[in-house]
Amino acid sequence: MTVGELAKHPDFNEICVPDGEREILGGYAGDLLSWVMGRASEGDAWVTIMSNVNIVAVSTLADPACIILSEGVEPDGETLKRAQMQGVNILSTKLDTFNACAVIAGLI
Repeated sequence: MTVGELAKHPDFNEICVPDGEREILGGYAGDLLSWVMGRASEGDAWVTIMSNVNIVAVSTLADPACIILSEGVEPDGETLKRAQMQGVNILSTKLDTFNACAVIAGLI
């Protein structure tokens, strides 16, 4: 499944998708950024409630296919601007983290 395909799913919303063709290979859920940096894998759909600009920095290091902001969380303007500049895909969902992960797991 690609990020663009996931963005079209009714439970997910496109926030910033500069690379919709990026393949989602797995998933990771976590909010402690240092923990995510060391454990998320390239190609993961990273589900988090964190929305500050630091998620973009972590994404450039861990290289997930996308960041998914759960529980209706939206990024601030600086985070969105940085994601666009760095080519980081961001989606959002109103689902809690557990259910967002369940949906993603069922799709990939």
